[in-house]
Amino acid sequence: MRSKDTIDLLILSALWGASFLFMRVAAPEFGPVVLAELRVAIASLILLPVLMLRSDVGQLKGHWGKLFTVGSLNTAIPFILLPFSTLYLTGGFAAILNATAPLFAAIVGWLWLSARLDNSRITGLFIGFAGVGVLVWNKASLDMGGVSLAIIAAIVASMFYGVGANYTKKYMQEVRPLAIATGSQLAATLVLLPGAIALWPDGPISMQAWAAIITMGIFSTGIAYIIYFRLIANVGPTSAISVTYLVPGFAVFWGGVVLDEKLTVNMIIGCAIILFGTALATGLMSLGRGVTINR
Repeated sequence: MRSKDTIDLLILSALWGASFLFMRVAAPEFGPVVLAELRVAIASLILLPVLMLRSDVGQLKGHWGKLFTVGSLNTAIPFILLPFSTLYLTGGFAAILNATAPLFAAIVGWLWLSARLDNSRITGLFIGFAGVGVLVWNKASLDMGGVSLAIIAAIVASMFYGVGANYTKKYMQEVRPLAIATGSQLAATLVLLPGAIALWPDGPISMQAWAAIITMGIFSTGIAYIIYFRLIANVGPTSAISVTYLVPGFAVFWGGVVLDEKLTVNMIIGCAIILFGTALATGLMSLGRGVTINR
């Protein structure tokens, strides 16, 4: 990987890690649905001009139905669930749970697309979800209160990312990545608009919350997508997805510096286990040759 690509990877990790900080600041005042709507609407305003400059707008018209599905699965739903989780969890904690998305992508790919799972990948799945257990050990409870629901919301958001990734792989290989990014943000904007109108806050919104949502929409969503797809073009999807391993670290860093969020032993151990399991489950690491399970 060239030094320029490495810098892009670090910038992208920092931007996506910062999104959890912005959610922590903005979600209490806007609410998850309105926050998600503003985030994707701002991102659309950033991405659409870039798509127009590249003369790829026609791809939006030809694949609007599929983009609508991707926008719902991969953007609208998780963009509501993750801000909800940050109402009760620290940004770093939520980001670590979100790092399970590749685990769900591997499971969905096996169940739906008949992707192969060898012993190493299966072991990685078990290790990754064991890491989730370690992470939430002192947090979750059987009373299904706010913290427990927040943990479930973050995990379900990761599951939808896994479904969305496999849907994109199956049905949208002929669509250029930037068109997928732009179209999915536009579709999510339409999906979320009625709910955002109905749930718009009655009281005044602080300048701090407005600054957080605008910054997140511009940098952590719009510009971040541009960097992400530039990485895919330059180094390939496998190397680009390694951003998953860096985002929790940046989320913990931003939360600690700005919001004085605490880093616990459970978070450190759980994160390490989850990321190790994810590396195995996605094939970035291997325990050696073994039996392969097909569907």
